[in-house]
Amino acid sequence: MILILAPNTTTDSAEFKQLEAFLDGMPDIRHRIHQESGEQQLLTEVYLIGDTAALSTDEMRNLPGVERVVRISEEYRVLGRHKDDQRPTWFEYNGVRFGQDTLHVFAGLCAVNTPQHVEAMMQALQAHGQVCTRMGAYKPRTSPYSFQGHGKACLPYVFELAGKYGIKVVAMEITHEDHVDEIVTALEQTGNPTGVMLQIGTRNTQNFELLKSVGRQQRFPVLLKRGFGITLEESLNAAEYLASEGNRNVVFGLRGMKTNMGDPHRNFVDFAHVPVVKRLTRMPVCIDPSHSVGTRERAPDGLLDVMHVTAQGVIAGANMILVDFHPEPAKALVDGPQALTLDELPGFLEDVRIAREAYEKRTQLAASGNA
Repeated sequence: MILILAPNTTTDSAEFKQLEAFLDGMPDIRHRIHQESGEQQLLTEVYLIGDTAALSTDEMRNLPGVERVVRISEEYRVLGRHKDDQRPTWFEYNGVRFGQDTLHVFAGLCAVNTPQHVEAMMQALQAHGQVCTRMGAYKPRTSPYSFQGHGKACLPYVFELAGKYGIKVVAMEITHEDHVDEIVTALEQTGNPTGVMLQIGTRNTQNFELLKSVGRQQRFPVLLKRGFGITLEESLNAAEYLASEGNRNVVFGLRGMKTNMGDPHRNFVDFAHVPVVKRLTRMPVCIDPSHSVGTRERAPDGLLDVMHVTAQGVIAGANMILVDFHPEPAKALVDGPQALTLDELPGFLEDVRIAREAYEKRTQLAASGNA
């Protein structure tokens, strides 16, 4: 059960203290507080955990400071879209709004290799009006002998160049909680020129201690990729680990399932789950066409498979695209064969625009009652 308090109710107000005193006296019930500071008001929600089935919603609604009560039956208590729940489905970070109604392209290097390549990438993004990118510093690999990323050594120049070219959010995978501290240190050393979205990769989707650690910090939003060999429900519960620890600024990433049924693509594309995740939760949904397809193969119609798959996700309502680009794919240290080139960036962005326009027309048709 969720108690949604009246706007601008603070934890030091008399009403809140009365409410908390009442909740503290309830047997077999624990409560957790979540707050979001919007542009115009503070939103406070109290999550009741335990034997809540016997609680009367009318009685709980009459408690001090309570504006509305939402009874939860779904498993995703914090991130779930519950019955009669019209809470906001977006968050803002470093001037960029992320929601189920927005779309952002995170084109960039799967793995950082040289400052020159990073600068070329960011310069191209700025030239085409983009404010987000992906930059891999920490790279978990299947083989222990493969390149593992430059780690903290590359963070200062990545962040400085991001600031130079107006990049507001850098998506960056982490594999250990110490990486968060290294990112914080590098940002502070460079004067906080940009923002970072922490990425939990598919191999760590069920690394529960990492999820809890990242969830406890609320400075950075999190992109959680679906586990490559587990169910959607299991992956959504992984996102709930993050939110249950306090960080609800979570984007859910679809990146394909590891199965030979997806051949010849690298993974079996799961972008049909875009609207499913948006229906079950309040999270924005990201698609990762590069790691789904894994090649630069081109269809007879002249379009790359990566662009076909991207369009499928966008036309289904995706809110974020994580896609590999590289100034010189042949020199890429990770996943070069699937990376698009900087010359292909304008065409890719235009193709995304066309797909997004088609999605918007579809939603308008549905709103008119003709779909």
